[in-house]
Amino acid sequence: MTPNRKPVAFGDLRGWIDALRKGGELHEVNAEVDIDFEIGTIMRLAQGPGTGPAMLFNNLKNYNTPKSRCRRIFGSSLNNNRRIATMLGLPPETHPRDLVRLGRTILQESVAPRIVKTGACKENVITGKNVDLSELPAPHWNRLDGGRYLITYAGVVTKDPTTNVMNVGIYRGMVSGRDTIPILMWRAQHIGHHVTEWRARGAKEMPIAVAIGWEPSMGFCAGSPVPKGICEYDVMGAIRGEPVDLIKCETSDLYVPASAEIVIEGMLGLEEDTYQMEGPYAEFTGYFAGDRSPKPTIRVTAITHRNDPIMRGTIEGCMPGSYSENAMISSIFRSSTAWNVLDRAGVPGVVDVWGPPVQAGMNLNVAIKQSYRGQAKQVANALWGSSAAHVRYKHVTVVDDDIDIHDYAAVDWAIAYRVNAGENDIVIMPATFGLGLDPSTRKRDRDPTLFGTGKWNRVLIDATINLDYDPDPDYGGSRYPPTVWPSKEDEAAARARWQELGLDKLKR
Repeated sequence: MTPNRKPVAFGDLRGWIDALRKGGELHEVNAEVDIDFEIGTIMRLAQGPGTGPAMLFNNLKNYNTPKSRCRRIFGSSLNNNRRIATMLGLPPETHPRDLVRLGRTILQESVAPRIVKTGACKENVITGKNVDLSELPAPHWNRLDGGRYLITYAGVVTKDPTTNVMNVGIYRGMVSGRDTIPILMWRAQHIGHHVTEWRARGAKEMPIAVAIGWEPSMGFCAGSPVPKGICEYDVMGAIRGEPVDLIKCETSDLYVPASAEIVIEGMLGLEEDTYQMEGPYAEFTGYFAGDRSPKPTIRVTAITHRNDPIMRGTIEGCMPGSYSENAMISSIFRSSTAWNVLDRAGVPGVVDVWGPPVQAGMNLNVAIKQSYRGQAKQVANALWGSSAAHVRYKHVTVVDDDIDIHDYAAVDWAIAYRVNAGENDIVIMPATFGLGLDPSTRKRDRDPTLFGTGKWNRVLIDATINLDYDPDPDYGGSRYPPTVWPSKEDEAAARARWQELGLDKLKR
């Protein structure tokens, strides 16, 4: 059952920050912090395993004078399920299982945006030779990064030239000069589809805009698998329960949130001789990825921003004990998307789907009520044949519905005692498309210019009870022996005496 929610429109990034401050979810740092290496290190150490606070840095070294164009950086906003629930209009304590259930429908809901003529993002307009990206505090987030990354958690806007439907996605972007930003993109992504269409029309450049700092639904939707042909602005409207106010860019016909903190406008070069060197970068895999190589580059035509704007950034890369924003979001929406894929493919009996945040949905657990032989393999085939599997669902584990897939110990137990590799419970699907940032893929196969995507060998772990086994009369006709758990009657009798036995303080 989809949880009931009360949509919230925070108004802009500042409204969201105020809500977090009131909810005790914000930590403000007033001590001076260096944007070279230090701010990234602090954020990575502070984010924890989905437990850290949102962070607002109010004193940036070399960007803390009254004349500085931008003096604050905000991040770590959505690396906590409490804040994700709050953004979605749900109680902070909502279980991730309910967030996944909501995610099954919310990405397909729509509230059309509203076009406005004025907005705070136009309070300052910089064009032509006055554009200087060094005036913005683009951090060198990690010591091994190839440079300063201005675009880490922004809404990157492009448009299909045939349908005129805009797409808002998240792509990393490194400052390479006064007015140039090479970005990492893949041809299988929606921005890649747009590049293909513009090229087919003979275009040498494509309009692009980058909105930095707005309500949390922007980054949330931009980083989620919204179906092709549906504009993320429409989904943002559905999440917040109100239309997104959009305003036209100064130098193109793209539209951005009118109350965005900073907007970078430009043209994305489509010819390889315009590409500039980008990378490497500490990617969401928890490894440095995307080797230094020529990438499509934004030629910045304008910068607009609010008075005293707040830079929105994020520390990417998820590891045990330190979960990134992307990882937390992916665990919710990559799970809900997978569930919808299975439903559309006609796979019956799916009761739960979950990709734990530590690996951002690379490994997906699916619980099913098994009714026929081969059902787990149908699950894997349906997932791997979908476009949603481009950068996720590399390893799929399917269990029976008695296993809580949100409990790693339960999944581990099922793998230990219900998997028999000699009975085809381990299935490898070789040489499929996959994530080009995965370090387990050979370096040559990660070249986006050469191949357009990465290459994966995928694995299904069928940890369901094998229906090929014969019913056993010694097990009462079941294919598997009973577990050691007490009968319901014996458990109830023991629980009735729990307080008398002095055990009432134990976790039940």
